[in-house]
Amino acid sequence: MLQQYRNVASQAARVGAKILQRYAQSGFHVHHKNSIHNLVTDADRESEQAIVQVIQQAFPTHQILAEEAGLYAAHDSPYKWVIDPLDGTTNFAHGFPFYNVSIGLEWQKTCIVGVVIDPFRNELFSAEVGCGAKLNGTPIHVSHVEKLNTALVVTGFSYDFRETRDNLDEFCRFALKTQGLRRTGAAALDLCYVACGRFDGFWELKLNPWDTAAGMVIVQEAGGRITNYDGSPFSIYDKEVVASNGTIHQEMLETLKES
Repeated sequence: MLQQYRNVASQAARVGAKILQRYAQSGFHVHHKNSIHNLVTDADRESEQAIVQVIQQAFPTHQILAEEAGLYAAHDSPYKWVIDPLDGTTNFAHGFPFYNVSIGLEWQKTCIVGVVIDPFRNELFSAEVGCGAKLNGTPIHVSHVEKLNTALVVTGFSYDFRETRDNLDEFCRFALKTQGLRRTGAAALDLCYVACGRFDGFWELKLNPWDTAAGMVIVQEAGGRITNYDGSPFSIYDKEVVASNGTIHQEMLETLKES
């Protein structure tokens, strides 16, 4: 059954990805949510509607939580699809080719399937619990980097500048302790890049469930580790996340604890 869920997620993700690429080529309107920094486009909305339609046709009794419309169906079901129809909207709006569609599936509040597609590179990352992670059908695994000072890590910054807590200090600490540090602007792809060894670690604050639901399954099935800042088990409803290849995880946690 997990394979069937993954297949539907992959189908829905491809449908959404085609819509994003069509808008990327033809143009779109940009709108603002609650601040000038938090964007939404026509592409986000149409992609979400198309993805939801595919999932509802396949599993009409499942719950669906999506970034733009929230909870689509409040059915009494242990299954919940968690969707980001366009992760990396700011990148997309500026023509920077680093964005994706992310679709995760929860069963009884445990993420069991994840699919992330990068439309620009035609890369589809997928995983289901107990079956490993894949990139375009080929198995992937986290890196074997053993020390933070030889690692390439990545982070992101929240759109919410009203709160005093941010990760600018953390960014500076990691910049001094790693071989390289990046900020790409698409958390789901950051997690997938950890899963396939392109990055060795990732951390971020103030994320939403649709940012991590798919990526956490892919990281774990690729042999990685994902936790809160204190090392406790991560939930997609938590607001802080650390993901890594496992071997540098403790060093990342210790760096985050520094004042």
